[in-house]
Amino acid sequence: MRRLSRAAALSAAALTFCAAGGLAGPSIAQRADSATPISYTDHQGSRLSAESLGLNDLSYPTPAQAFDQQAPVVTHAIAPALPQSVLDQQPGDDESGARPSRSLAELVSAYAGADTPDEETDCLARAVYWESKGEPLAGQLAVADVIINRAQSGGRFPSTICGVVRQRGQFSFVHGGYIPAAPQASRDWRTAVAIAQIARQDLVRDEAPHALFFHARSVRPAWRLVRVAALGNHVFYR
Repeated sequence: MRRLSRAAALSAAALTFCAAGGLAGPSIAQRADSATPISYTDHQGSRLSAESLGLNDLSYPTPAQAFDQQAPVVTHAIAPALPQSVLDQQPGDDESGARPSRSLAELVSAYAGADTPDEETDCLARAVYWESKGEPLAGQLAVADVIINRAQSGGRFPSTICGVVRQRGQFSFVHGGYIPAAPQASRDWRTAVAIAQIARQDLVRDEAPHALFFHARSVRPAWRLVRVAALGNHVFYR
């Protein structure tokens, strides 16, 4: 009994001490409530920036703002339609009347597969074939131009190409007004047909301008004429 009375006395003394300690100082909650408040601007975290935190610049527009902005519309320029007069123009045509820039060889290649469109062109092609086959293209063209120049001379010669070719005593391959046919499948004939059409259309500048006569280099006629060119095996005069 005496031990129990002593234990009870000690417990009462301990409770009295704790109660006295609680009254002597503020509790943890009281200290927190009484602490001086710190404004957000004075907080250490206020000096942190988006850049220091590795974040995107907040000044950029947000996705919603970006969608609100109107993006420029890209359009493709459409070329204006060409006038029909240009579409109808054939290669080599020139409204100024100038000759096309294609060479004689290119034109011959373009016309080599064609047929003679009429009797006059056929007579001219036969004359070119029999008089100048194997000659340079410029020489064959000059022979064709001599025949055309004669037909256009205004009375000195017959007024048609066939008439000029058939004229008595002018071309040795003509007998009794008959112009012999050329081998239709030969390359020389196709070249002669091309030369005849080029000459009639005046597509290439004549290298023997206004020539009315020619002869082979192997002969020396006593002509008192103006010599204008020597092409291949022929010499041309007017």
